[in-house]
Amino acid sequence: MLQGWIQIVLTLLIIVAITPFFGRYMAHIYLEERTFLDPVLNPVERLLYALIGVTGKENMTGWQYGRAIVYSNVVMGLLLFFIIMNQGWLPLNPTGINAPTWDTTLHTTISFITNTNQQHYSGETYLSYASQMWGLGYHMFTSAGTGLAVGIGFIRGLTGRSLGNFYVDLIRSITRILLPICIVGGIVMIAAGVPETLAGVAVFPTLEDPNISQAIARGPVAHFEIIKQLGENGGGFFAINSAHPFENPSAFTNLIQIVAMLSIPTSLIYTYGLFANNTKQAWLLYGMVGVIFLGFLVVTAIGEYNGNPSVNTLLGSQQPNLEGKEVRFGWAQSILFAVSTTGTMCGAVNSFHDSFMPAGGFIFLSNMFLQIMWGGQGTGTAYLFAYSILAVFVTGLMVGRTPEFLGRKIEKREVVLASFLILLVHPIAILIPGGIALAFPDQLAGISNPGFHGFSQVIYEYASAAANNGSGFEGLGDSQPSPLAIATGTKTTATALWWNLSTCFSLLAGRYIPILGLLLLADSMSRKQAVPYTTGTLRTDTGLFTGVTAGVILILGALTFFPVLALGPIAEAFFIAKGIG
Repeated sequence: MLQGWIQIVLTLLIIVAITPFFGRYMAHIYLEERTFLDPVLNPVERLLYALIGVTGKENMTGWQYGRAIVYSNVVMGLLLFFIIMNQGWLPLNPTGINAPTWDTTLHTTISFITNTNQQHYSGETYLSYASQMWGLGYHMFTSAGTGLAVGIGFIRGLTGRSLGNFYVDLIRSITRILLPICIVGGIVMIAAGVPETLAGVAVFPTLEDPNISQAIARGPVAHFEIIKQLGENGGGFFAINSAHPFENPSAFTNLIQIVAMLSIPTSLIYTYGLFANNTKQAWLLYGMVGVIFLGFLVVTAIGEYNGNPSVNTLLGSQQPNLEGKEVRFGWAQSILFAVSTTGTMCGAVNSFHDSFMPAGGFIFLSNMFLQIMWGGQGTGTAYLFAYSILAVFVTGLMVGRTPEFLGRKIEKREVVLASFLILLVHPIAILIPGGIALAFPDQLAGISNPGFHGFSQVIYEYASAAANNGSGFEGLGDSQPSPLAIATGTKTTATALWWNLSTCFSLLAGRYIPILGLLLLADSMSRKQAVPYTTGTLRTDTGLFTGVTAGVILILGALTFFPVLALGPIAEAFFIAKGIG
């Protein structure tokens, strides 16, 4: 166990060491200060601005920023839908894959433009290279860039600045952050053994019988893999994602992927500190999230290291739970990857989340319910400060002080917007469709596991969609043709159709409604006149207030979703402890 914890601690120390440097670099970019890439990228960006008509870099209001996001995403979504539906005759299709069903294509399109990358298909058998590269790969950059733009726009508004221009922020996010790192990272991934080829499948005779051939899928994976992690996209080139040896062949590539998925959301908190001229508050919030994140890691690790009591009884000894895990990663790197990917809204997986002990399922769901451990690309940081605004309001009421954040008064509009984002939108996008699916477990849900685990499967799918995470508990009939149809010998596609369409609601509601709310909240804060600090001002850069914020986060999350957790992983844990499960 000690060796596993040493691996985890060393990985997290790398993340902490990166934070101030990467956070300062992002602050220089969005404050339009000089960086070492200016001589190369300034001419390129000026050309892009001229092409899209943003020569003046005019500032936008919250509504204008939000409309720009929606309009651009609609256009990009139509382009992606066209590519996938016409992949049968488009080039870069060496295996001659035809278009998926319309509902699978619609779900895939919405999933990738929302930075969710929830996949109801197997990548290597459903999509051509053109769809993977021109369609999905392109949207991995733009959806991640959109999230970064929203996050930085929110930080600007919170610190009293204008929100900026969405198109400028999107372009700079891609050209200055995502693309340079992905070029270097892609080369490193190729050197580490990840394939990058346009050749079709490789056919080899099997070792068991030379007369039988096996087709091994491959493709342009390396460049796809690095943006999958860095942009918190999570959608795999292959069906089993980062558990596939072509996506994640070794402990070294696994380290790169974990660092890539954690680097931007952790560093963006430090970027906020530079914008606010208050790095003390940034480090306090960083530490708060870090402590909760470590607690989640410990809970998951204890569950996996102790293993399944029923299995241990059969073995006659205590063994870690290695079901659904790659031996080359083991229990430690599997739990670090799983807690990180659900905490950052990346959604990539190097192990089967469905096979984790109930403690792991509890933590994965909690991560997606809270959305700030460390949260989505850009939007996670915004959610963190939305919680801080609620904490300021609650604390101000308790101690009788005027609620202020960064010298700006928190009033009814800000509280309503923050409460709406945290207490209403997310639960609605998860619990309503989840309740409908659970009411018809055979006709709609297609649950493969009975009892409490099946309950968790359903809720996890909608939580993953609403949080724009994309990972899955699996076992649901969500692909065409559905597993239920294959098992029963029928041609029904009801479960797959239901999952494709119902999760589209959660994907859209979980992405665009919160984005618009965050931008309106930031816009409202940016228009407020700063007031000087006095002895009556409630300081937000203290350890006490940071602890209160942590309490508000955990209490609100518990009150909203605890009944769901009690009916799912908590109940399952009791059953397993009694030897029933």
